[in-house]
Amino acid sequence: MNDRAAVPWYLQPVNLALFVIVLTVVRLSVAGSIGLVEDEAYYRLWGLYPALGYYDHPPMVGWWIWLGQAIFGDNPLGLRFVGVISAAAGSLFLWRTAFVLFDMRVAGWSVLFLNVTLLVGVGALIATPDAPSVLFWGLALWSLAELNRSQNPNWWLLVGVFAGFGLLSKYSVFFLGAGILLWLLWVPQNRRYFLAWQLWVGGALALLVFSPVLWWNADNEWISFTKQFGRVVATHYTLKYIGEYVGAVAGLLNPLVFILALVGAVVLIKKTWAREPAASLLVTTILPFLVYLTLHSLHSRVQGNWPAPIYPTLAIFAAYTVSLPQVAILNSWRGKVAAAAVALGVFAAGFVYLHALSPVVEGLARKDPTHQLRYWSEIGEKVAALTDDETATWVLTTSYGMTGQLSNALKRQRIGVYQVNERLRYKMMPPQVQQPAGNTMLYVVEERRDQADRFRSQFNRVELITEIPRLSGNSRIEGIRVYKLSDPVAGSAILSQSPKTE
Repeated sequence: MNDRAAVPWYLQPVNLALFVIVLTVVRLSVAGSIGLVEDEAYYRLWGLYPALGYYDHPPMVGWWIWLGQAIFGDNPLGLRFVGVISAAAGSLFLWRTAFVLFDMRVAGWSVLFLNVTLLVGVGALIATPDAPSVLFWGLALWSLAELNRSQNPNWWLLVGVFAGFGLLSKYSVFFLGAGILLWLLWVPQNRRYFLAWQLWVGGALALLVFSPVLWWNADNEWISFTKQFGRVVATHYTLKYIGEYVGAVAGLLNPLVFILALVGAVVLIKKTWAREPAASLLVTTILPFLVYLTLHSLHSRVQGNWPAPIYPTLAIFAAYTVSLPQVAILNSWRGKVAAAAVALGVFAAGFVYLHALSPVVEGLARKDPTHQLRYWSEIGEKVAALTDDETATWVLTTSYGMTGQLSNALKRQRIGVYQVNERLRYKMMPPQVQQPAGNTMLYVVEERRDQADRFRSQFNRVELITEIPRLSGNSRIEGIRVYKLSDPVAGSAILSQSPKTE
């Protein structure tokens, strides 16, 4: 099976590399040409003010944005560059992982399937913590595959480093550690590694790499851990989210890839039950995370991006289905499904790219998944004009999404944007850029999130001066309300607020 001549031309490494390079160029072009969604507009501030930790997540995505901004500037391409490149790098190491564990056919199909998932095909354009968490989980899995093949315990050192970087990306990588422990215990020949110093040093390296986040949280009331791990506690149970969870995984994976992955999972679980090391490595390293996500879906919503780190493994499951002859019952349809999956993924990504650049379908308003990208530069121009008209010195907000979008839209005018609540989100910003002052300010808010009444105890005059429609093409998405806040009350908290959570 490793005979290169026996592998179809479209699975040859050179052709796969060309496919990934072309996709990467297209993704970079689109990434540099479309607006920002709320989360990445907020993460843009992380890149401008890199820190050891943040309110919402570990710092890796902020560091990646900082690097991209250092190369290309404070623009969408700079924001997204490293994340897009990471998808290409992840494809390379996924190929090697599948090749080491199985063969060149599985490796080739794994790369194709990963790149036609909506998570990578579309999600790679968006700068979020998922991109580094997927990359470093994948690099740790690659190191484990090399360990499984070579039986050289020195690979544990690299596993530890990559796991540590994964934890610097997203806390969900803790589940990879649980999966590695499960693999060690489940496969009898792996238990000898408990006596290898490299395993323990690898664990120490993971902790060392992750230690900046521990230090930052210890210095900030463990707020990031509290926010994220607070989701684990269940107060009730329901079945209403389980279908949404499965549907989101199937949709973001690509429905046809999902079907193939399910078939491959059945075969590989049987091999895992027989304690076959390669199959066991794939199954056990994702099992703890899958169990957690399933349990979470029984009491709360699982966001579609949460399972992102396991998608490369699911791509290998699907590739295994297509590539191995022992599942002969599938021979009549699996090749057609695989080809259709690739075509579907390329078409879907292409459609989303075109729609993100210019609305192909209008009238969907907030149901349009690209609505967050729309019209923010125009909003910024109108808000900037209002600050001139009203001689306002600052723009105030009450949500991180609005703060991020306006900070980006108003950066050329150098107008200060200040979120009055959840101040710990901005702990990384120096005090001199967080001190609103003046007799007149603007409060800008989406109509559905209007909190103007909170300012009536801090300003003697609170008046709605306009509502700006935010558009997608000719369709209205929502109204953006602009209030004039003037004549501040003496000792107003707005003018003296410290960075603390509300």
